[in-house]
Amino acid sequence: MKVRAYAKVNLALDVVKKRDDGYHELEMIMAPITLHDLIYINRIEKGIEIKTNSFKIPTDERNIMYKVAKILIERYHIPYGVKIQVYKHIPTQAGLAGGSADGAAVLRAMNQMFNLNLSLEQLAEIGKEVGADIPFCIYEQMALVKGIGEKLEFIKSDWFCHLLLVKPKKGVSTKKSFSMLNLKTAQHPDILKMKQGIELSHDHMIVESLGNTLEAPSMKMVKDIEIIKQEMLDLGFDGALMSGSGSCVFGMTQDENILKKGYQYFKNKYPFVRTTKILRKEEEKY
Repeated sequence: MKVRAYAKVNLALDVVKKRDDGYHELEMIMAPITLHDLIYINRIEKGIEIKTNSFKIPTDERNIMYKVAKILIERYHIPYGVKIQVYKHIPTQAGLAGGSADGAAVLRAMNQMFNLNLSLEQLAEIGKEVGADIPFCIYEQMALVKGIGEKLEFIKSDWFCHLLLVKPKKGVSTKKSFSMLNLKTAQHPDILKMKQGIELSHDHMIVESLGNTLEAPSMKMVKDIEIIKQEMLDLGFDGALMSGSGSCVFGMTQDENILKKGYQYFKNKYPFVRTTKILRKEEEKY
C-alpha cells in the first residue's frame, strides 16, 4: 500500500503558559501543505521493518512509525508484521512535522490494511500517545490547535496561497527552543484574528496575524532563520515566518512570479528549498 504523509506549517503559534506537568499550553493555527513523504507499507509474517532513503532518521524502536505500528499490532492482536519503506522529502528538525506525518500515515494505512475499522478520532487518540502533532496529521485539515496539540477545531475556508520553504543546514531542537523561551517578553500572536482572517480569506488580516512565540529563541540558535525571513520579505513575499520550532522558514505569496523568483534566489544558498502550497484534500488524493 502506498500513502502520502503531508507536512504542515504553523501560520501562527502562541506558547500560552507552562503547565504543571512540564509541557507548554499552546494555541496554533496549523495548515497541511502539499509537501509530503511517500510511504510504502506491506504485510510481512512478523516484526516491524523500516527502510528509508535518509540517513538522519532511526529505523528501530526510536522511529515514530515503529512506535505506532507496535501499538496497533499489540493492542489489536494483529497476527502479522509490517515492512515500511519511507522516501523522505520533509526535512528533519524543520518544524514541518515530518515524523508526526509519517506516524499518522502509518496509522491510517494499517487501519485500512488490517480492517481495524477505527475512526479518525480513535486513530488520533492512539497517535497522541506517541506525538503531539500526530492528531493534526491524522485529519490533514487546517485547524485551530490547543493544549499540547490534542484539541482540534477545524477551520472551513477557501483561502489559498503559494509557499516557499527554505531551511538552513542547522536544525533546531524543539526542547532547547522551549527551554530558552521567556514567556513574559515573548511575542504572542493573535490566534483568533488569524482564524478569522482565514475564514474570511482576507489576505491582509492573515499576513498581519503571522507570528510565532518560538521564533525569537530559535533565531538565537540559528541566525540564518532571521536572514532568510528578511530576504523573503525583500523579494516581495506578502509575509514570512518560521514554522513550529524551526528551522524552516516559509514565505507566502499569491504571485507565482514572486514564488519562482524566490526559488531561484534561494536554491543554491541553502540545502532545502521547495515550492509548495496549502493542501486541499479534494485536490490531493493518494
